[in-house]
Amino acid sequence: MTYPLRFSCPVYRLAASLGAWSLALLLTAAPALAQKLPRKKEVLKVMTLTNDYFMRKWPDPGQDIMTNKLRPSHIWTRAVYYEGLMALYATDKQPRYYDYAVDWGQKHQWGIRNGITDRDADNQCAGQTYIDLYQIDRKPERIRDIKACIDNMVQSDKVDDWHWIDALQMAMPVFAKLGVEYKDDRYFEKMYQIYNYSKTQHGGSGLYNPQDALWWRDKDFVPPYKEPNGEDCYWSRGNGWVVAALVRVLDVMPKNAPHRPEYEQLYLAMMKALPPLQRPDGFWNVSLHDATHFGGKELSGTALFVYGMAWGLNQGLLDKAQYQPIVAKAWQAMVQDGVHKDGFLGFVQGTGKEPKDGQPVSFTSKPDFEDYGLGCFLLAGSEVYKLK
Repeated sequence: MTYPLRFSCPVYRLAASLGAWSLALLLTAAPALAQKLPRKKEVLKVMTLTNDYFMRKWPDPGQDIMTNKLRPSHIWTRAVYYEGLMALYATDKQPRYYDYAVDWGQKHQWGIRNGITDRDADNQCAGQTYIDLYQIDRKPERIRDIKACIDNMVQSDKVDDWHWIDALQMAMPVFAKLGVEYKDDRYFEKMYQIYNYSKTQHGGSGLYNPQDALWWRDKDFVPPYKEPNGEDCYWSRGNGWVVAALVRVLDVMPKNAPHRPEYEQLYLAMMKALPPLQRPDGFWNVSLHDATHFGGKELSGTALFVYGMAWGLNQGLLDKAQYQPIVAKAWQAMVQDGVHKDGFLGFVQGTGKEPKDGQPVSFTSKPDFEDYGLGCFLLAGSEVYKLK
């Protein structure tokens, strides 16, 4: 049996030596401790631990993934992991991380799951890492297929592809990276057209609710759909995907790129909406406006919000006094309550699109795919590591 890392926390070690009464006092003081940023070496240590667990479990990055059926390992779940791995590599340039990512690309011949005519954002997600690896070693085969795939979309009049909000994270950074690489605003313009259709048209009048500054996952959840408590259904990880999309686009777009101000405005609006929804323990619930609907700790959405907030702090876009304690509390919660001694991550909701999917979510529950939750966690860690 494995136990969460919280038992190595100084608060708990000290309390064990002083007795139950002191434990109560120290736990009362725990929220103050939770607001302190972790040391960089501690952040890197837990990132390394969790990633090593995964690399040991999947020594062959080309191996197919078997859940309810067999799938190739360049689907979106694994592609999100490689986003996190590349963030870890940027933090700690171990050659084995780079080699593992290159091996993954080579095993799939740097291809898209259904070929260059594939318009599915989930399948295009692998292109984020392909482009990153191309920019490290400019071998044309690394970028050939993802560029051809996105070029087909740029040259098309179709703009209704991203009918679920996860798609924004899967595909928007690909368009942005290509726009930067080729200094071609057509990628930025097409990205905006498809994004804007999702925001303002899908589901009737768009999947974004400006009143709450949150997104419905897809047309199935726009009003009159309600959660059991009568609130709108805002799925944590779904909104986390949008936050990650904005961060990853803004992080690479030139300051004068088309539509950048709107992306910044949306990012800041979402950042304002999220702090009041954080749980007392530091996590966010799977249902952001209904804590009773499969309520409880959930790591993947929490990690994506930490990623977004820590990035904003590092960019000087968010107020340090307000957001740094939120980030520190959430990161500490994930590490102490979610990380097993061997590096496995607990409290990760399985795949789906709403609170009831992938349940139950607990410290020992295993999601159907272990890769995307780790990717989210590594992205969060890469930005927490940079905080001063």
